[in-house]
Amino acid sequence: MTRRIGSGKLVIATHNAGKLKEISPLLAPYGVECLSAGSLGLPEPAETGTTFIENALLKARAAAEGSGIVSLADDSGLSVAALDGRPGVYTADWAERQWFEGEPGRDWYMAMGKVEGMLRERGAGIDRSAAFHCVLAIAWPDGEHAVYEGTCAGSLTWPPRGEMGFGYDPVFVPEGRDMTFAEIDPDEKHAISHRADAFAKLVVEQFDS
Repeated sequence: MTRRIGSGKLVIATHNAGKLKEISPLLAPYGVECLSAGSLGLPEPAETGTTFIENALLKARAAAEGSGIVSLADDSGLSVAALDGRPGVYTADWAERQWFEGEPGRDWYMAMGKVEGMLRERGAGIDRSAAFHCVLAIAWPDGEHAVYEGTCAGSLTWPPRGEMGFGYDPVFVPEGRDMTFAEIDPDEKHAISHRADAFAKLVVEQFDS
């Protein structure tokens, strides 16, 4: 039988306040109190994995070992069929720009343009199918873990459309829709996203079954 989180405290392995704010309400109905790794002063581990699962587990295990509390981490990204699954785990890295006036940052338009340029190099009839992936990993302080994978399939369009998304959302059209993630109402997007898919599987196994 799958080990369960149960009610009580759960560390979200992130230093991003927005991610904590996004996840906390989803788990609150199950009596789970979410804390961030950042609020506990835990360091951010280097994401050295080559797959979403490896990176999610790496972050969850680091938080669980550092806090002594069950921890949850996620890793997500975009894979493009014609680019052999790239950018994959390097989805965010493709948006990294050079230091500018002393400030590092990410340029998502540059990242979307890089993907589009690579597709065009392969010809007009290239397969434009792509998918967003999300892995949620739970780690217990004693080393046990559980993993839940979610996917949202779709295709890439150009030029970018919409103002409501982030990252690669303006060029991603989910399967069965004609609008990009950045054009779809955020609540509707969250209901069909890769994170929603992964979280639904986590809830079924951890709380509902």
